Amino acid sequence: MDAEDRADAPDRPAGTESYCPAPAAPARPAPGPPYADCVECGKPTEYGVATPGVVLCPVCEWQDAERTACSG
Repeated sequence: MDAEDRADAPDRPAGTESYCPAPAAPARPAPGPPYADCVECGKPTEYGVATPGVVLCPVCEWQDAERTACSG
């Protein structure tokens, strides 16, 4: 990033370029049963059955985060 590019982005301090998009806000854990089953391993998750999208148990969620983490 040269000086001209930094002038176009005044809200970002110099040297703090980001190549990864901001993650989406995670769903909040459900206060009680019934819990949804993990779509990868079938174990209960901490999310309710009405949670939209793909729900993963804590172990699969962590492993998925490791696989999709930005390396750089």
